[in-house]
Order: sequence, then C-alpha cells, then structure tokens
Amino acid sequence: MPAVPGPERIRRVELSHAAADLLRRLESLHGPLMFHQSGGCCDGSSPMCYPRGEFRVGGADVLLGRVQGDTPFWMSAEQYERWRHTHLTVDIVPGRGSGFSLEAPEGVRFLLRSRLLTDQELARAEAEPPLPTGADLPG
Repeated sequence: MPAVPGPERIRRVELSHAAADLLRRLESLHGPLMFHQSGGCCDGSSPMCYPRGEFRVGGADVLLGRVQGDTPFWMSAEQYERWRHTHLTVDIVPGRGSGFSLEAPEGVRFLLRSRLLTDQELARAEAEPPLPTGADLPG
C-alpha cells in the first residue's frame, strides 16, 4: 500500500505576479532557473537568479522552497537564521541590480518583501522536519 503523503510544508517563499511574469520570460530565454539569496552586502543581499546548474549551492545553503513550479529558491544558512520566522515574496522594482543576475538587462531587479509568519504558521514550520540543504544534494 503506498504511503499517504503528509501535509504540505508551510510556504516560505513565493513570487509576485510581476516577478512570475519576468521569471517566465527569463525561462524562455535561459531554460530552467534557480534563485539564491546570500547574506552578502550590496547586491549580494538581493535574490539572484541564475540558469540552474551555473551557481554552485553550498553544503549549508537552505532550500526554502520552489517557486513557479520547480524553480528552487536557496538561501545561505546565515541569512536563513535571520529570516526563518518570515514569509518572503520575490518582487521586482525598476533599476539595475547585479550584473550577475539574469534580470539585470531587463532594467529591473528582484527584491524580497517579507512578513512575519503568523503564530500558527511558525508553530507548524517549527514542527516540520528541517529544510533540505546543499549537503543533501546528490553527488
């Protein structure tokens, strides 16, 4: 008898409508994508969008979730410790961000909007197994 799937994990990250539209456009140009949010300064504190496989995820990076189907959103462990109690929405604003993130030539940049998890969401999140990390990736 197949196992009955458990409840879905709390959603920790999602896209605004504008970010979802841009991500679809970028996927049509570059293929499968990924996000990484580091704890760096300046542009490094913005979510960066890369072709999947062209950014090497570190062993301590945390997989917050997947957006728009199968696009992984990774965050550095240090940054995650600061943001673990929040829900994040990836949005876009006019202006150029980092030259390394795929949206830079579009004249916009990705940024995060956040809200605190509700008490109910936080309790549920804390009861879940730990989020996957880069150390959990094969090979």
